[in-house]
Amino acid sequence: MPSTAHRKRHSDSRPPRAGSSEIETLRAFLDYLRASIAAKVDGAPEPQVRTAAVPSGTNLLGLLQHLTCVERSMFLGDNVTDWQSTFRAATADSVADIVARYRETVERANEVLDGCTDLGAPVPRKESDRPAPSIRWALVHMIEETGRHAGHADILRELIDGTTGR
Repeated sequence: MPSTAHRKRHSDSRPPRAGSSEIETLRAFLDYLRASIAAKVDGAPEPQVRTAAVPSGTNLLGLLQHLTCVERSMFLGDNVTDWQSTFRAATADSVADIVARYRETVERANEVLDGCTDLGAPVPRKESDRPAPSIRWALVHMIEETGRHAGHADILRELIDGTTGR
């Protein structure tokens, strides 16, 4: 564990001041969490970013790889059959590759959401045999999922190099 003398403190970013509508509020908080976890992984050192810090095998890069798959499943219609495998980043992928892929996926997901105004409507899907959840449910689930893993990422990054903050 890094000594306190070497800890890096990032300034905390404040939660968003969201618009007045429910959809603006949900999207603002989701984007806030997305940016927080991407920043937490960005620049993390190899090989520690891939090293399991807990008995479950969870590692920082795997968390972002997993969230990329969840975003793709929820908003882009990808069918994931083995969720456990989504927690493992390919050895050929660098930290920058995984962060860029996550950010590109978020951008594509936001393009889908830009066309959604009715929170009760199903998430638009192209040729999917799976029923789509409502946009409200999908946004709340992604806030929960991203927030949960952002908390894990906070702890893992601090264990790696002492970096704290959002």
